[in-house]
Amino acid sequence: MDFTTPPHVHDIVRRVTHFVNAEVIPLEVHAADTSDGLPAPMLADLRAKAKTAGLWAPQLPTELGGMGLSLSEIVPVFEAAGRSHLGPLALNCSAPDEGNMHLLHMFANEEQRERYLKPLAAGDIYSGFAMTEPHPGAGSDPNMLRTSAARDGNDWIINGHKWWTSGGDGAAFLLIMARTNPDVATSKGATIFIAPADTPGIEVVRRIPIMGFDDLGGHAEIKFHELRLPQSAILGQEGDGFALTQARLGPARLTHCMRWTGIAQRALEIATHYANMREAFGKHLTEHQSIQWMLADSAIELHAGRLMIQQAAWLLENGDQARQEASMCKVFVAETVNRVIDRAIQICGGLGISRDLPLSKWYEAARAFRIYDGASEVHRMVVARRVIRAYGD
Repeated sequence: MDFTTPPHVHDIVRRVTHFVNAEVIPLEVHAADTSDGLPAPMLADLRAKAKTAGLWAPQLPTELGGMGLSLSEIVPVFEAAGRSHLGPLALNCSAPDEGNMHLLHMFANEEQRERYLKPLAAGDIYSGFAMTEPHPGAGSDPNMLRTSAARDGNDWIINGHKWWTSGGDGAAFLLIMARTNPDVATSKGATIFIAPADTPGIEVVRRIPIMGFDDLGGHAEIKFHELRLPQSAILGQEGDGFALTQARLGPARLTHCMRWTGIAQRALEIATHYANMREAFGKHLTEHQSIQWMLADSAIELHAGRLMIQQAAWLLENGDQARQEASMCKVFVAETVNRVIDRAIQICGGLGISRDLPLSKWYEAARAFRIYDGASEVHRMVVARRVIRAYGD
């Protein structure tokens, strides 16, 4: 691996950092006024500024209006965007749309690209990804998938119950994982369908109240009642749903790590600035060894996490599935982010737990990072299986 940041990427990182600091972070104070991150007119204006600045959709090819960066090239760019939880939304590289665009770009046919991918890439619409189900359905174990799709002539009839459908409240369309063949394993018997959100049979039950801040479209609980979709609604091929999901989740886990690293880095900067300003027991907090160690541990772990993200991205870019490395990365970065924000709050003391700083909101939101896109325990299980296979004899 070459760890040198190419000059054009370095320049983009600089521009994104300036844009987030100058245009996005000042708007964070308005994010509490809406459950979708920002009032719609304010978000539209911010996205227009991102397009004008040439910073729209770094991950998308130029023919879709993006910047055409590779997976390894977007690592520092997404981190720069992630310095604010509104940054990726402003640049159209936020979850779940970013992962859904990646999936559609890889597997959508021409009609699906025109109808769904292009307006999504342009920021004209939003999307949802409906996979997780409440008990006793699929969560960390995809083999528990219960949402079913049965043939009816040339159509499919879908029935099921989903929740934690990211972006589901207000999405223009949903990507729905359903079991199309109950007689085989989920890895061979599940299919992804694309459904316009206003199709009869889709019931958005509620937007699930969550810890921390809500993203655009929230996290919806959705029921499907005799939802009728044509054969043309299938993304890819029948039975390939699990493989498509894995193709989506590999890069998506890394992009979550990139964005959250930006938040954690900013938390470290906030804590360092405060500790350098605040005095206690006759000297600045930065002169106390206990504070120095917290700052050092955070910097060390963020550095290690960045290297893990870069290596996993490089492997994926070079045709490796990188399942072991992506799992290691997801566990390490998710837990690092939680520790870094926790230390930042501890250093800032009473100010840290107030809403005068963003740390307490980030702390609440970061807790979910250890659960979504695979809980830390599941990824540890994946890693352990390979360790046992390699050294168990």
